[in-house]
Amino acid sequence: MEHVTKLSININKIATLRNSRGGNNPDVLKAAIDVQRFGADGVTVHPRPDERHIRYSDVRAIKNIITTEFNIEGNCREQKFIDLVLEVKPNQVTLVPDALNQITSDHGWNTIENKSYLQEMIKIFKSGGIRVSIFVDPVIEMVEGAAQTGTNRIELYTEAYAKHFHENKEKAIASYIAAAQKAKDLGLGLNAGHDLDLHNLKYFKQNIPWVDEVSIGHALISDALYLGLENTVQMYKRQLL
Repeated sequence: MEHVTKLSININKIATLRNSRGGNNPDVLKAAIDVQRFGADGVTVHPRPDERHIRYSDVRAIKNIITTEFNIEGNCREQKFIDLVLEVKPNQVTLVPDALNQITSDHGWNTIENKSYLQEMIKIFKSGGIRVSIFVDPVIEMVEGAAQTGTNRIELYTEAYAKHFHENKEKAIASYIAAAQKAKDLGLGLNAGHDLDLHNLKYFKQNIPWVDEVSIGHALISDALYLGLENTVQMYKRQLL
């Protein structure tokens, strides 16, 4: 039986557009409802302390309308983030090692140096009945370290794959295949995200068919400006078949 890879849509950029003007246009809550209605398997948000895109109030509101899966990404070094996740209780929390005021996530955890810290954090979230995924670079040692933390899944940080895809796609994906296979061997669930798009997503899925979930925001919302949101969701879904 073919492994089903879920598409979770990150709607941060919808919130960025709303916040740039004030008011409630576009409506983030409606966007969360609609992407699910259009075929998304989940909704991802990444609240940051300055609330420059998704606000904490958005996270609470979205929880009430979720009919698929809810994934909250963020920096667990912020107590405010920990409290929000434990209050909202999403299906999954994805822990990323962001610095304060970082524009976007740009590296995975050093799971060896941060082993005891991650073990502590993961235990907290798991005790709340929340599945945990941690952001990891495609490095065998980091995947092995992740397995020692007690996490349910890892999310492979795919910017390097996307950046080099058009130069040499076989070379670009090689380290990801190796890391994904190691995760599989160690019994870890596998997610992926960052700069995946309509050009590189199908090849990623073809080479790592056991990936559980991809989280896509920026590229999908950008494509939707030209192609329409409903059509774009369906186009991304087709890349995962």
